[in-house]
Amino acid sequence: MPNSPRPETRNVQSLRKRRERVQRYDFRRVRPRVRFGTASDRYAGWIGQIYPRRYATKTAGRTRTLGGQDFREEKVPVESVRDYFEHFEVLEIDFTFYRALLGDDDTPTSSYRALQNYADFAPDEARFLVKAPQMYVARTLRRGGEFVDNPDFLDADGCRKRFLEPLREVLGERAVGVVYQQEYQRVSGSPPPQENAEALAAFFETLGAGGPQAHVELRSEHLLTEAYFDMLQHAGLGFVFSHWTWLPRIRRQWKMAGERFTAANGEAVCRLLTPRDVKYADAYAQAHPFDAPAPSLSDTPGARDMVDDAAALIFQAEAQDATLNLALNNRAWGNAPDLGRAIAERAFQEEERRAG
Repeated sequence: MPNSPRPETRNVQSLRKRRERVQRYDFRRVRPRVRFGTASDRYAGWIGQIYPRRYATKTAGRTRTLGGQDFREEKVPVESVRDYFEHFEVLEIDFTFYRALLGDDDTPTSSYRALQNYADFAPDEARFLVKAPQMYVARTLRRGGEFVDNPDFLDADGCRKRFLEPLREVLGERAVGVVYQQEYQRVSGSPPPQENAEALAAFFETLGAGGPQAHVELRSEHLLTEAYFDMLQHAGLGFVFSHWTWLPRIRRQWKMAGERFTAANGEAVCRLLTPRDVKYADAYAQAHPFDAPAPSLSDTPGARDMVDDAAALIFQAEAQDATLNLALNNRAWGNAPDLGRAIAERAFQEEERRAG
C-alpha cells in the first residue's frame, strides 16, 4: 500500500486546488470561515467569468445618466442566479433598499416580486444578505432634488410588517443577514453620537429578535464611538465593515470596533463598495462596463490596502470563530469577480507565510 501523503503535502495540494478553482472564478471554500459574494449581480460584463456565453443573447438593457454622462447597462436574466451560486456562496440583494416588500396597502411591491423570482431560481444552498429599505433607517430622503425629513425613520412596526415578515416568507433560512444602512451625515447635521446609538438601540429592541441577523452600517465616522460599538455588542447587532468613500480604511475600523465581531450569531459583513475619497459617480464611470479591472481603481495604493485589509479580516474571523460575508462591488475595482481573485490570492499568500 503506498504511503499516505504527509499532512503538509495534503495542505499544499488543497491550496493548489483552491487556487485553481479561484482562477476559474469559483470562490466556494476559499477558507473555512468566509463566504465570498457580490453586492448585486446579473452584470452582462461577467459573461465568460460567472455567466455562460449563452447569456450574451439574453441580455436586457437600459440607459442610465450619472454625473452628466449616459451609460448603457446590460443585465442577464434573473435565472442566472443559479449560475451565480456555482461561483459564490452569498449574494447581497440591494433593490430592497429602495422599496419595501409590501406597500402601505399591504400588497406586494415590485421588490417583493423580484425577490420571489430570486427565491424561485436560486438553489436550496443559496445564502442572501438583504438590504433593509432606507425608509426605515435614513433620517432624511432625497425628494425632488432636495433632502427632506423622513417620516418613517426608525419605524420598527412598519419595518417588521412591510419588510422583515415578508422577507422571511419569501427566503426563509436562506436569508442569513439584513444590512441596515444609515446615510452619511455631516457632523453639523447629525445628532450627538450617544443619541444616535440610543435611538438605534431602541429601534432594534422594538423590532425584536427572530429572523435574519441584523448588521448595521453607519457611513459617518464621527458616529463610530466606543459607546456605539458597546451598544452593538450588548444588542447582538453586527457591525458592517465598509470600504466606502468617506469612511476610514477597514483596518482602522477593526481597531475602532475593539478588534471584535459583535453579531449574536457569530457572523460578520464586509462590503467593498467604492475607493476611499472617490465619489460614487466617479467610481461608476471608471468601472463601467464592469467587465475587467480598471487600472485607475485597481492599480492604486488604496486598492492594495483594501485587498490587504479584506484578507486580514478573513483571518481575524477565523481566529474568533466568526463567519465573514464578503460583498464585493464592481465600483471598488472595475470588476467584482477579479477583486475576489485578488483577495483570495492575498489570503493564499498569507496561508503560505503562516505555514512557513
